[in-house]
Amino acid sequence: MPNIEELERRRANAVATGVATRGIYAAKAENAELWDVGGRRFLDFAAGIAVNNTGHRHPKVLAAVASQAGAFTHTCFHVAPYEGYLRLAERLNAATPGDFAKKTMLVTTGAEAVENAVKMARAHTGRSGVIAFSGAFHGRTLMGMALCGKVAPYKKSFGAMPPEVYHVTFPNAFHGVTPEMSLAQLDQLFKSTIDPERVAAIIIEPVQGEGGFNIAPPEFLRRLREIADLYGIVLIADEVQSGMARTGRLFAMEHAGVAADLVTMAKGLAGGFPLSAVTGRREIVDAAPVGGIGGTYAGNPLAVAAANAVLDVIQDEELCARADAIGDRIKTRLTEIADRQGMEAIGDVRGLGAMIAFELVSDRTSCNPDPALTQAIVAEAETRGLIILPCGTRANVVRLLPPLTTPGTQVDEALEILEAALESAIAKTAKAA
Repeated sequence: MPNIEELERRRANAVATGVATRGIYAAKAENAELWDVGGRRFLDFAAGIAVNNTGHRHPKVLAAVASQAGAFTHTCFHVAPYEGYLRLAERLNAATPGDFAKKTMLVTTGAEAVENAVKMARAHTGRSGVIAFSGAFHGRTLMGMALCGKVAPYKKSFGAMPPEVYHVTFPNAFHGVTPEMSLAQLDQLFKSTIDPERVAAIIIEPVQGEGGFNIAPPEFLRRLREIADLYGIVLIADEVQSGMARTGRLFAMEHAGVAADLVTMAKGLAGGFPLSAVTGRREIVDAAPVGGIGGTYAGNPLAVAAANAVLDVIQDEELCARADAIGDRIKTRLTEIADRQGMEAIGDVRGLGAMIAFELVSDRTSCNPDPALTQAIVAEAETRGLIILPCGTRANVVRLLPPLTTPGTQVDEALEILEAALESAIAKTAKAA
């Protein structure tokens, strides 16, 4: 097996520079553990960026994929449809919030799901405007980039964005942005920039992913629902990162008791296989003309089989409750660490279920971001055998996304590593200053 240095050399020569990565070359993985080509063991609290909610190589997912592979691997649903796609659509129609008739389309990536949701909303309303939020991440395609509320690295250097996409500040209690302030900004947008009757959709992440794991207050989501109803606007919940039991509910919108018109999902949907979906009101999903939505690989049979197995695992292993238990364990420990003397760099601990983050600041008075410390903590954790990820519009948030199947002993092990990494990185930073 090639060593890491050789693989790094080959990557630098062969792979596009814009594809960000790290020096962990995977050799094998099992549930919450991952081993690299050098034999190093890691606890994987990135989970493929919230993809492996059911852990690496869950046996029920592998069995479902193997069974499907024994029958066929691809026909293109447009050419020869298959029962698994129908069954998954029926299950998602039943599982997503909202007591109304629904339909589903399956595609491949989260960005595709978002693009198709916008297309459906525009076709249904006959309007073109779309409103998103600061800190949002909705994908790297052209419409996805336009919807993103973070310039670097997602929009930087890529030229003009599609027109009639507008942004409102996302509520953020830690930074003093109240729901009322955001709603006032939305109202001002309607008065000064775009007539609400020209707006096709409002799209929001109930818990922002790349933006820093910021939680949309329930009252804010309820008010958006009222505004959307008032003006005939389609409300889209982007549950790509927050869905599939990650927050302690199958979908994060359930915490607010709000049903979106359309829900986009991907990541944890198929346990590591590329699959995404748009599920929503029948009349909105059906607004697109026949042939207007879809794709060659959309709803791949292997990924669909995996997704049906993932839904079984979430139910059978009670992963929503497990997410709450893991999340409570992590938040309690992080809060205890933050309350200790010398840990004032931890400005905020937040999250829902097992979607937890902490924000690093220079001090708790100014709350100025400390991205250098953030990177140092991520790097220190990696050297000690824990994979974690940074995020946030100011690059100063560490996010934790353990598989929901992680054993309690490994959660505790990861927290020990994280605490040691925090102490080491903060001490080195203080010494350097």
